[in-house]
Amino acid sequence: MFCNQKCYNLTMMRFCERLKELRIEKEISQQELGKLLNVSKMAVSHWEKGHSEPSISQLIILSNFFQVSVDYLVGKTDL
Repeated sequence: MFCNQKCYNLTMMRFCERLKELRIEKEISQQELGKLLNVSKMAVSHWEKGHSEPSISQLIILSNFFQVSVDYLVGKTDL
């Protein structure tokens, strides 16, 4: 079953919030996180603002780095 636009927007909003929250908790800059993923600081900023989204492989790297599940990162679970 495919997600409708409302579901997608909610998921994206949760991802943006969680990414920023996790980054701040870990006390790393957007630039430092970008280096980890081989992307620019601007790319991370765009993810946190919901202007773009990371690839699946980048989501996996993020989840491993922050030691959370991809489901948590995208707002599917709260654990």
